[in-house]
Amino acid sequence: MALNQLTLQFFKDALPFWKKLTKEQQNFLEEMAALKTFKRGEPIKRDSEDCSGLMLVKSGQVRAYILSETGKEITLYHLFERDICIFSASCVMRNINFDVYIDAEKDSEIIIVPTSVYNQLNQNNIAVSDYTNQLLAARFSDVMWIMEQVLFMSFDKRLALFLTEQSDIEDSEELDLTHEAIAKNMGSAREVVTRMLNYFQSIGLIKLRRGGLTILERKKLEKIAFE
Repeated sequence: MALNQLTLQFFKDALPFWKKLTKEQQNFLEEMAALKTFKRGEPIKRDSEDCSGLMLVKSGQVRAYILSETGKEITLYHLFERDICIFSASCVMRNINFDVYIDAEKDSEIIIVPTSVYNQLNQNNIAVSDYTNQLLAARFSDVMWIMEQVLFMSFDKRLALFLTEQSDIEDSEELDLTHEAIAKNMGSAREVVTRMLNYFQSIGLIKLRRGGLTILERKKLEKIAFE
């Protein structure tokens, strides 16, 4: 779907390098960018062969994750309105040899710049290439933070951190997350998640309910996460 005037203005405002493009490059980008909609749970990027292009979130919420050899998912980062995903254009970047999967966590509108278009801009405009490097560095920092959690952080701390982060994202103490969904995000087994949630409930930090939970003691949960 071509960009209407309102979406086009959002696009221009959200791209940090827009004003540093030539008029010709701006016109080219306007013509080639497209708006796509995705339903909650719908895949946006499936594997390294699916190189759709640079993604800008206009509305909704997106999750980027990796899959282990056994099929477990580990969330790398979430994207929200005005956030940009570079791994969706991974074929622009040589020597990136791991698959990043991207799903819509909520009904989302995504502006997509085709990989070939972004590649041309990246090669011919220093502002675009500088931004690409900055964005890559930021995303790899996110990935390293998750790997550090998985490798060096105890599971109770990881779970406490996950719950507080989700509470911040939803701006609510009420989280509609099943044990299976939490396990999927954290790359863990459902049974492990259930045991730790039951423990958190037993000491009064949360209250479990069908299909979700309520955070009762936010400060105590944060203490476990950050001590």
